[in-house]
Amino acid sequence: MHFTHSTGLTDENGYSYWPAPVKLNLELRVLGNRADGYHNLQTLFQLLNIGDELWIKPNMTGQLELITDYQEVANEDNLVIQAAQALITKAEKHQLGATIKLNKRMPSGAGLGGGSSDAASTLVALNTLWGLNLSNFELCTIGEQLGADIPVFVHGYSAWAEGIGEILTAAKLPQKHYLIVYPECSINTGKIFSHPALTRDDKPIKLRASRSEVDLESLGYNAFQPLVAELYPEVKEALEFLNQYGKAMLTGTGSCVFLTFDNKREASKISALCKQRWLTLEAQGINTSPLIEEFKNRGIAKR
Repeated sequence: MHFTHSTGLTDENGYSYWPAPVKLNLELRVLGNRADGYHNLQTLFQLLNIGDELWIKPNMTGQLELITDYQEVANEDNLVIQAAQALITKAEKHQLGATIKLNKRMPSGAGLGGGSSDAASTLVALNTLWGLNLSNFELCTIGEQLGADIPVFVHGYSAWAEGIGEILTAAKLPQKHYLIVYPECSINTGKIFSHPALTRDDKPIKLRASRSEVDLESLGYNAFQPLVAELYPEVKEALEFLNQYGKAMLTGTGSCVFLTFDNKREASKISALCKQRWLTLEAQGINTSPLIEEFKNRGIAKR
């Protein structure tokens, strides 16, 4: 599940490689409703060294083609195609086209932000491949219209987020290892956000995310966790099992739950106990997306 190629690597058929790292929410507070129907949030995004992969070949046909084995969403409704189309609309260059191969390796409806990350990597990749030179802010603005989690992946750093998730401050997080358990149920995010039992009056906290390494011991709250555990017995079961070995948390609105470890050995030890019952993922937290790392390595400024 870890990334196997360098960002932008081009194969013999002209397709370039773009990773789409997923995330965990190490803190998630719901502060209240907004007039636009969204909610004001505070959350700490931890990027991971695992995710989906995209291979992209640009062209000038004016056509967008998505090739994937992922059939849960029709191609035209996939965020990858929506992101590419939004970029074309913004650039007002309707002759632009691309063939995009999506290797979907992360579960959907799991709270990992896989679809949002796919869209973000598409925006970053095509902005580069099409030579559009849109700024990071412009890409985030496009992404925000498609999904609240997209800006953090375009931003490219683990971050403390406010607003609906678009106000981002890069965070220095300690390097931890994570065991992620997927209870094999997909959560309807809209249903959870609109549920009358959801707590919507969490008190805001202050986090000086960029000044020093964040103390994770003081965090670990997710406003959605009690409600999701109540509505989805599969999630409750996984949380109860993992709580035997540490402080289990829901990520996003679920359904994935996770434990935090200081080292890979301990994470793998508990993972072995879970594999008979659930799909498990092991990951390491990263502060910088591989998209950003590779731009730096190649001496390219990510605008």
